Formats: sequence, structure tokens, C-alpha cells
Amino acid sequence: MDIKQLYYFLTIVEEGSISKAAKKLHMAQPPLSQQLKLLEEELNVKLIERSTRKLKVTDVGIILSKRAKQIVNLMGNTEKEVKDISEGLAGTLTIGTVSSAGASILPIHIKRFLNKYPNIHFEILDEDSNRIIELLHNSIIDIGIICTPFNNDELESIIMPDEPMIVVGTNLPWNNNKKYITFSDLCKVNLMVQQRFEKKIIELSQKSGFNANIFCKSNDVRTLLLWASNGIGLAIVPKNCINLVQSEKLKFIEVKEPALTVGTAIIWRKNQYLSSIAKHFLETFITN
Repeated sequence: MDIKQLYYFLTIVEEGSISKAAKKLHMAQPPLSQQLKLLEEELNVKLIERSTRKLKVTDVGIILSKRAKQIVNLMGNTEKEVKDISEGLAGTLTIGTVSSAGASILPIHIKRFLNKYPNIHFEILDEDSNRIIELLHNSIIDIGIICTPFNNDELESIIMPDEPMIVVGTNLPWNNNKKYITFSDLCKVNLMVQQRFEKKIIELSQKSGFNANIFCKSNDVRTLLLWASNGIGLAIVPKNCINLVQSEKLKFIEVKEPALTVGTAIIWRKNQYLSSIAKHFLETFITN
């Protein structure tokens, strides 16, 4: 039994069929079936039931798949760790980030990090918070930057200070001397909001004695900012998103409402291998 056989077996289990596993492994099906047969003969156990249409993993196969995953992960993590040491901290750090953090928080920390470690490369994936958590669990990214709150006991995190929300548009219907508005000031305006904030905005408007007039909602904050810059309406977005769209037409004012703020968290997997690169990058958030 070697690491390659374990990897083949684990892929078969994860894909649910030998043909799909062979396709993922870029190999023909007969050699993969032969490797599975050799593994079963060596261990003298039945790992896969082939009598039914749907592939069924035996009880022994389930136990082996769990151990195989641990072994394969350990092997991969060991290779990464050795590479970190041998290359003198050179490589690529993959980060998943929400748009707002990618535009405001991330550039500052990358610049600070590169001043100390100039040989590091970055791969940035722009996704929503749920997708970032999924990518982290699947080991596709090293670190995630997401919006709070989030609920996941398998993650470690650094919580950043909350950001206020702002109203953005080309023509704000409030006195230019105002530094901020309260939520009740939104009672007579047409609003564009991110879907994740819709419920909270409706609740706050009802508490303030009116029903928010939300005529547009979108998952993409850039879309809202672009529409606002074209005079279509007023958008409510996190303050740190304002630089996502460059427009001299856009004006904004802060909404003074403690219940309507946005938090950001830097996350990574708990009790899992974290590369030296990732550890040093996290230090830039701790030593502000």
C-alpha cells in the first residue's frame, strides 16, 4: 500500500464512481480499477461493492477513506512545510476575499507584507462570504476575508473593527453641511441595497415608523455603486466599498445607526496546517 493507491481510492470514494474518478485523475478506467483491486488484495478486504449500479463503500472502506484523507493531507502539508523552509519563505499565498475588503483592507496589508517578504506572490479570489468558507474547507485558499457575523466552529479568526454604512448617490437630498443622517431620514428616498442587508434595513425602517422603499437589490455592491453613479437611485453600502467604483459624480453621507454596521473577519482553518507564508501574513493584522 502506497500513497498513490490511497489517493486513487480516496478519489473513487469522493467522486462516487470509478469512471468519474478516472476522469478526474486523467487516467483510463481499467488501470484505476486494477489499482483498487491490488489494494483490496493486499489488505485482504472488500473496499467497494460493485454488484449494484451505484458504487457502495463498505464499512471497512469508510474507515480506510477517513485514514487515507488524513494521510494524504499530512503528506501534502509536510511537502508544503519543507518547501517553505528550503525556499526561504518564497511562494504563493491564496486569499479569498469579499469585494469591500479586497478594495480597502487587503491592499494595505499586502503592501506592508511585501516590504518584508518581497518574494511572495498572491492569488486573490473575489467571492461572497459563504463561498469563501467553502473554499477554505476545501483547501483551495489559505486565508479568507469575510463579512461578520459568521458561524463556524472549525475556523479561527481575527475580527476587524466595524464599518458604518453610507448612502451613496449623485444627488443627495440632505443639507451638504450634514456629517451624517439617521435612519429616519431615509423614509422618502428610493433605495438600492445588497440582498444580505435587505432584511435588516426593512426591520430598522419599520422601527422608525416607515417602510423602506427598496426598488433594487443586488448581490454585487459594484452594480449598486455604478447604478448610483448614473443617477438611478441612492445605494446603501458599507463605507469601505466607496472606492470600488471611481466616479467624481458620487457623493455619500454616513448613516448613524449602530445596528447597521459591517464587520470583517480574517479566517483560517482551526487545527490545520498553516504555511509560514500565511502565518506571517496574519501577523500584519495583529501588529497594526
